[in-house]
Amino acid sequence: MEKELLEDYRFGRQQLIEIWGHACAVAVTKAFPLPSLPRRQPTLLVACGPAQTGAIGLVCARHLRSFDYEPTIFYPKRSPDPLHRDFTTQCERMDIPFLSYLPTEVQLINDAYNAVVDAVLGAEGEGTEGTEPCAATLATLRHVRIPIVSLDVPSGWRAGPGDSGDIRPAVLVSLAAPKAAARRFQGQRHFLAGRFVPEELRRKFGIRAPPYPGSDCVVALGPPGGAPGDTGTPQ
Repeated sequence: MEKELLEDYRFGRQQLIEIWGHACAVAVTKAFPLPSLPRRQPTLLVACGPAQTGAIGLVCARHLRSFDYEPTIFYPKRSPDPLHRDFTTQCERMDIPFLSYLPTEVQLINDAYNAVVDAVLGAEGEGTEGTEPCAATLATLRHVRIPIVSLDVPSGWRAGPGDSGDIRPAVLVSLAAPKAAARRFQGQRHFLAGRFVPEELRRKFGIRAPPYPGSDCVVALGPPGGAPGDTGTPQ
């Protein structure tokens, strides 16, 4: 689907990343509204990997900042891709702090942040979860006690059929269409960020989802482990 969006519909890669990053930030605001946060400061940790999901995480952090949250970014392996550099610069110019290292003492993370946005690997990360610095990041995320919001596919999970990884996100934000991994998601909230997908592509790929409310760019899907008709057809 992404290939067709880029080649046939002439979406730009930067455009898609921006759309998805904004939608992910909106999903976070719906899952964790500012008044509901347990800490007085609306702090969030956004963990970004070196590939496209990491770039989506950078855009998500920028939008969260404009929504009055206080994101901090952990981005240990910065991509040389010009788009990634631009997204990084935008975050830096908006005074979003970057961590130089992720504390191995998990309680420090639990005490400092309300939630973690997992943008480490996503769907493109299969087979790379054991490489550094991703492995160390995932080892830490496995033990945090604050809620995790995973973008597209929880890091360390197989995008297709297979076993789930060790990360247990509370929130999943599927991009364009739920992947097969969404069938194994047992968290509290599942959102789909795919309103921009043309109707012809939705029909072609068999995407069935509830109508998007109002002008929202995300829609809440059915209960964890539901049938394809409840959660959109996994791709």
